[in-house]
Amino acid sequence: MSDAPAVRTPWSGITGMMAGAIALILALFIHSAGPFDPQPTIGQSIGEIAADIRTSALKGLKGEAQTAAEAKAWSLDRILSASAYVLGGIAIILGVVGFVLKENRRIVIAAVGFGGLAIGFQLFVWTVMIIAGVIIIGYILANLGGILGDFSG
Repeated sequence: MSDAPAVRTPWSGITGMMAGAIALILALFIHSAGPFDPQPTIGQSIGEIAADIRTSALKGLKGEAQTAAEAKAWSLDRILSASAYVLGGIAIILGVVGFVLKENRRIVIAAVGFGGLAIGFQLFVWTVMIIAGVIIIGYILANLGGILGDFSG
């Protein structure tokens, strides 16, 4: 018998690297080619937000109960985004498993890197969009009287 160590295929590292690469490609695709579901115009969205703010403010001033929140439906955009997060998480976990099993470090680092980049990219994009949304809503609130008229009801 030979005393040479058996060469094992780094299954978790390779699988993690492929999952992370797919997650990163999916995240880039979602934010460059999307959204895939029909979207209302910016004017409609801002108008609905302003109308909701006015309705909510009037109900609050009158002491009425606020409207209950509705659950969001699973759209294609939401499914693709969640899939990219899940694949990125799986890539990181498989990379850690590969590290524990002492697989090739380059493959393990690639798996964790691709998964982390996919998740980080999506979080960065959402952070930028939230900041832009807060600025727009702040502008709407500052000019609500001029946009919708008086609150006297």
